[in-house]
Amino acid sequence: MGAAACSQEAPDSTPASQESEATDPQAGESTSPSEPVETSTEPAGSSEPADTVTVPLYFVGETPQGPRLFREFRAVPSDKPLVEAAALVTAGDTLDPDYRSLWPLLEITEISATDGLLLVHLPGDGFTERPDGMSKQDAELAIQQLVYTLQGVQQERVPVQFDRPDTSARLFGLSTESPYSNAPALEVSSMVNITSPEQGSAVGGDTLAASGVASSFEATVPWEIRQGETVVLEGFATAEGWMDKLYPWETDVDVSTLAPGDYTFVALTSDPSDGEGGGPHEDTKDFVLN
Repeated sequence: MGAAACSQEAPDSTPASQESEATDPQAGESTSPSEPVETSTEPAGSSEPADTVTVPLYFVGETPQGPRLFREFRAVPSDKPLVEAAALVTAGDTLDPDYRSLWPLLEITEISATDGLLLVHLPGDGFTERPDGMSKQDAELAIQQLVYTLQGVQQERVPVQFDRPDTSARLFGLSTESPYSNAPALEVSSMVNITSPEQGSAVGGDTLAASGVASSFEATVPWEIRQGETVVLEGFATAEGWMDKLYPWETDVDVSTLAPGDYTFVALTSDPSDGEGGGPHEDTKDFVLN
C-alpha cells in the first residue's frame, strides 16, 4: 500500500474516456477486453460449494505512502457475483483485520454488464456529497476500490459507470457523468500483497506454500514468520519482475522446525533506502500451524 513510484496521495479516479490502454489491477499487465484481469487464481487449498464462485475483493490498508488497496479472495453466490461482491465491499466485510472499506454502508442492489460497461445502479440520493470525515483522497480511493473489485469479478477490463437517476450526477462529491477506469496499480495498490496463506487458515505438514504479488527492489520479496513479536523464520522469495507493475511471487517455506501454534506470515518489499523512503510496504496473514 519498494516505495519507489508511489505518491503521497491517491490519484484522481480516472474517467474511462482518458484511458487508452487497460491494465491489470494487481499485476499491471496490458490486457485485451477478452482476457482475464486477474493473474493469480484463488488461493491454494480454497474451495467453495458448487453454487458459489471465488472472486477478488479489494479493501484498504495502511502503507508508508498512506492508504492503498489490498486484495483478498472470497466466495460469493454464483448467480449474482457482482452485487454480492459489492455488498461485501460496502459493508467492509474483510477477513483480514488490517483491512477496511472506505465505503459507507450504501446499498447497491443492481449491477449490469452491457455494451462494454459495468453499470452500477445507486438507489436514492444518499452520499451525493462526501460524508463527514471522508477526504477527497478517500473518495477517489473508494471509487477505485469498487472499480478494481467489479473488474476482477467480471474478469474483464471494462469501465464502471455509476447511475443515479433523478438526482445529481455525483458520488462522494465526485462527478459520475463519465464512467471510471482503474487507476495504475502502482499508484493505488500496496506494493506487496499476500494471496496465500489466507487470514486465519490452518496449515498442516512441514511446508507452508506462500504466494502473492509485489513490486519490490530487484524483485526481492523478503518474508518473515513471527510468533508474537519474535521472528522465528525469515527468508525471501523472488518475484517474476519489478518496477513497472506488480508481479507474482511464490515460495515454499520449511516449517518443520516450528512447534504447532499461532503464527503470522509477513511479506515485505525490499527497502534499499534503509527507511528513508518511509520504510517497506508489508502485508500480514495470521495462520495456525497444526
